[in-house]
Amino acid sequence: MRRIQSAPGFIGPVGPYSQAVVSGHLVFTAGQIPAQSGLDDQPAEFTEQVRQTLHNLQAILIEAGSDFSHVIKVNAYLTDPAQLEPFNAVYREFLGHAPPARTTVCVALWGVSLEIDCVAELIAKEPQHG
Repeated sequence: MRRIQSAPGFIGPVGPYSQAVVSGHLVFTAGQIPAQSGLDDQPAEFTEQVRQTLHNLQAILIEAGSDFSHVIKVNAYLTDPAQLEPFNAVYREFLGHAPPARTTVCVALWGVSLEIDCVAELIAKEPQHG
């Protein structure tokens, strides 16, 4: 098992947890939020918050050895049911090509309007010849 604490240029965890854990051929990410260096640097507009959160998730996946094309399951946490339509519009930009399974719920969050985590497969490495 391998633990990913952070990605280059990315804020580390704000508590006692890993940003991702690689176990076997799977990557399990922690929830990602719309900030890069702290809660005070979130974009003002919700669609940009979604975009930043997905960029953060993508950075963690890449650091762990995966990417969005290998995502199996997404959990999305929103704070207002009215966010679903704009969330889906941005989500399609990142994961619309072959959408993974997804659960989306409306919850109360601490200082953010959304959080996203996922499970992904590792990218298979080509066997070395020779």
